[in-house]
Amino acid sequence: MSKSFRAAPRVSLLAMAVAMALAGLPSGALAATTPANSPEPQGAGDHANAHSAVTLGPVYVIGTDGGDANAHTRKVPGGVYATSGASLKGRAINNLADALRYVPGVMANSNAGGDDLTLSIRGSNLNSIAYDNAGVALLQDGLPVSAADGNNHNRMLDPRMASNLIVANGANALTYGASTLGGAIDVISRTALNSDPRTLSVTGGSHGNGEATLSTGGVTGNYDGMLTLDAKHHDGYRRHSHQNRDSLYANGGWQATENLELRAYATYINNRQQLPGALTRDEFHADPWQADPAYALGNHQLNVTTARLALKGIWNLTDDSSLEFGVSNEAQRLYHPIVDVYVPGGPAPDAPLLDVFSLLINTTQRTTGGMLRYHLHAGDHDIVAGVNLAQTTNRGGNYANEVGTRGKLQALVNKRTTQANLFAMDRWQVAPGWTLVYGAQGTTTRLIDRQVDGFDHGNRTPRNQTNRFSAVNPRVGVIHQFTAASQIYASAGTLYQSPNTFDLDNARMDLGPTTSLKATRGESYELGMRAASDGHGVGPRWHWSVSGYLERLRNEVFSIDNPNAPGTSLTTNLPRTVHAGIEAQASASLPLANGTRLEPLVSASWNDFSFRHDPHYGNHRLPSAPRYALHAELMWRTAGGYFLGPTLDAIGTRYADFANSYRVGGHTLLGLRGGWRQGRWELYAQADNLANRRYAASIGVFDRVTATDGVLNPGAPRSLYVGATYHY
Repeated sequence: MSKSFRAAPRVSLLAMAVAMALAGLPSGALAATTPANSPEPQGAGDHANAHSAVTLGPVYVIGTDGGDANAHTRKVPGGVYATSGASLKGRAINNLADALRYVPGVMANSNAGGDDLTLSIRGSNLNSIAYDNAGVALLQDGLPVSAADGNNHNRMLDPRMASNLIVANGANALTYGASTLGGAIDVISRTALNSDPRTLSVTGGSHGNGEATLSTGGVTGNYDGMLTLDAKHHDGYRRHSHQNRDSLYANGGWQATENLELRAYATYINNRQQLPGALTRDEFHADPWQADPAYALGNHQLNVTTARLALKGIWNLTDDSSLEFGVSNEAQRLYHPIVDVYVPGGPAPDAPLLDVFSLLINTTQRTTGGMLRYHLHAGDHDIVAGVNLAQTTNRGGNYANEVGTRGKLQALVNKRTTQANLFAMDRWQVAPGWTLVYGAQGTTTRLIDRQVDGFDHGNRTPRNQTNRFSAVNPRVGVIHQFTAASQIYASAGTLYQSPNTFDLDNARMDLGPTTSLKATRGESYELGMRAASDGHGVGPRWHWSVSGYLERLRNEVFSIDNPNAPGTSLTTNLPRTVHAGIEAQASASLPLANGTRLEPLVSASWNDFSFRHDPHYGNHRLPSAPRYALHAELMWRTAGGYFLGPTLDAIGTRYADFANSYRVGGHTLLGLRGGWRQGRWELYAQADNLANRRYAASIGVFDRVTATDGVLNPGAPRSLYVGATYHY
């Protein structure tokens, strides 16, 4: 193992001492909330968990409709889904994919059980998912985490630090001003106002998985604060898939006046992760727990150190208007040995391998973002207008990879991207029970590339390439309210996504000033219905939603096999593609005898992503996405806080190539989870893949897969996880 991947350091003694000191402050300094037996807030995706919770003061959640994130979903004529952080308790949440399990339309999978994910919503980013995870805008408290060009290569969000996760699928991300095919995910941070700030959690389980989290803080007068320290270690169920992550999250709020709240956020994450790579079918059947030999030989890793500061505010100008504003700055230092290409050094079978090309990326990416949103309620109109600004610089170098350590400098990286999104939307109640939702977004992206290629061969001339992409995207929809908790909706609008720097790098066939790569454009149509019970009393509680959508796209950005250099990728535009699907979600809490309840939860997606009359691929299915995905559980809960029930995951067939010649079969996984929640304690145990099925969690994509192409990322075998949380 190289020097660059160290054993997991423990959280520093100084940090632990500070945390424990804060925890021990007298109540006059930080008046922490105290546990009490009261029902947990309910909502879509909350699974109606009734157990002991904390008594909270007034809830001020910037960027959402008070404490009810589901209120936001009811205002959008399309698929928007809210999941509370409280609903994630009592289950193993190892990464963002686990948290998004019951959100329909989302395809999120860990490549080896750690934070390295594939992420796609409504078929976004289907063939570059193993690298930059473009196509979905990631936000934290309404401020950008994605780079200005749209890539999410360096980091994913930590769902365990969330009070709410809001997922706006596809064109429904207009509310955030986002311009992506997949939509947006906004993680609303836990604070001392919206959660219990004084908890200690320990989790552990199979494959060397262990994590400890300590939170402390409280509220005093007009001030509140919360500090969380987290340390995670994961050996991995595959060889060469270790992960060590140490994190610090802090935020503090000040209710400056009756009408003005300010909140500051600070994040530090040191994540070191080995990459095992994908396997061929023969390798998968022989030993799915092995690493790709090239990945192990080159000691491939994804090591990122992140530091982020942000400031948010909300100013209630009048009873009917408010101004929301914020700025953030995030630096991500990437150390990424990722490529080693070996060829036999001679004709003999035992000839030594020669390293003909390797790559280690060592760069620092800085993103500065700002947002401003104006809300106005005027008679029958509910208006929001805003602007999002972001600038990302990415500087450093591409080096030769010498078994995970830096070798000769190959290229000087110097890229800058700026993006501005301006949007306005009006919710107009045109008649009783009828709301017209209409608006538009304007977006512009400028990408400047001054990278010096061939530095090791004496070149000192930068590319000096500049690309600009701009568009205006209108949208209109209607919501008909049957009852206070049931509605039908329809909408139509445009979709737009510009290429990112990774796309442009792979598209260049020369060093000219611009590229011929075009932005993806299209139209989106959606029709759906959602309904819920009133949520009061001890009777049945339920919620369900179903949505169908059709997206007709032009110039979707894909990487295909380069005809002039077979075996290497070339990013290009596909003339016409279609993304269509049906998303459904349902949950209930049904009373039984003696205070027990039965609580089913189901999330289902049916996907039809395909080429449309393509000259090379006809009407073939697009790769990577399964035909269907079903996630379900059935929990039995008692009045004493016990819960137990089975889980089910069923995934349909997929193709790993555009030619539809390499089919990856579907799979069904059974699990079981249970636990106990009472007073200050929360305990759980979860068993996954009880039948010990072998399956591919995610797949790579080629133009046409051959027997020597590694495309299969095996999913975890039978696994057991346990966890405990103490509210001190």
